[in-house]
Amino acid sequence: MKKELRTTEGAAPIGAYSQGLVVGDFVYTSGMGPLDPQTGELAGDDIVTQTHQVMRNLGAILAAHGLGFDDVVKATVHLQHLKRDFAAYNEVYQSYFTQPYPVRTTVGSQLLDILVEIDFVAHKSA
Repeated sequence: MKKELRTTEGAAPIGAYSQGLVVGDFVYTSGMGPLDPQTGELAGDDIVTQTHQVMRNLGAILAAHGLGFDDVVKATVHLQHLKRDFAAYNEVYQSYFTQPYPVRTTVGSQLLDILVEIDFVAHKSA
């Protein structure tokens, strides 16, 4: 059984997908980009600003189900410029977590006018 997660505090979907789904004890988020949920506009033009916005969007989706960043068990990250932006993105990303960090895959991807997109899998403990 799936339950949709939706919040106005995170970027609204721009296609046929949910912000997040609850399936059992797990929460799956869609890939979030750096759109400001209030304006619908792109947040900044640099990797640091965009990564912070993506993390805020993801944090809002997690919070819609009573979860936080420490509940994240897996992250998949797409960077438009992997070699150029990895270090700066990683510094921002890391600031949202405590150890042990979630498992993560980070790849270079051709993205549509954004520098970073991230999705999470989180687990809600009983």
